[in-house]
Amino acid sequence: MEGILIVEAEPQSTERLARLTGIASDAVRAAVAEVQRRYEDPEHGVQVLEVAGGYTLVPKPELWPWLRSHYGRLSRGNLSRAALETLAIVAYSQPITRSEIESIRGVSADGMVRLLGERNLIREVGRKDAPGRPIQYGTSGEFLRAFGLTSIADLPKLAEADRAKFTLPDG
Repeated sequence: MEGILIVEAEPQSTERLARLTGIASDAVRAAVAEVQRRYEDPEHGVQVLEVAGGYTLVPKPELWPWLRSHYGRLSRGNLSRAALETLAIVAYSQPITRSEIESIRGVSADGMVRLLGERNLIREVGRKDAPGRPIQYGTSGEFLRAFGLTSIADLPKLAEADRAKFTLPDG
């Protein structure tokens, strides 16, 4: 189990780990739990993290401040405040159309939607049942991995005042 998690760059689901190892899903979960337990020791610089529907081996959080500047995915070009704002709107309001993002932000979202799509942080998730059938956007698996989330339900809960920031002005 440990060897697979070391060589696989993407999170591996229980089902995939079961196929790769030939062992039952409950035995996979037990083996992953054992690897997680071993890596809890402070002498190890990595941990097994459940993220985006699977398990992956990642550096421990206390190492990220040092590692991010040298190896972090987002260090290839940090997101601007506008991009982060747009990403938050998509994350908390999905599925959402470009025009709905623009209504919330009050400015054009073309560039930010394109940038976030190029970085695979958002993706097309369907079309709205409205005139013109506009594209709806949602977050991607890469978004979950980049922010260490298992699912979108793991996003921090918003206070009432903050929740209003992600609501369309007329709704």
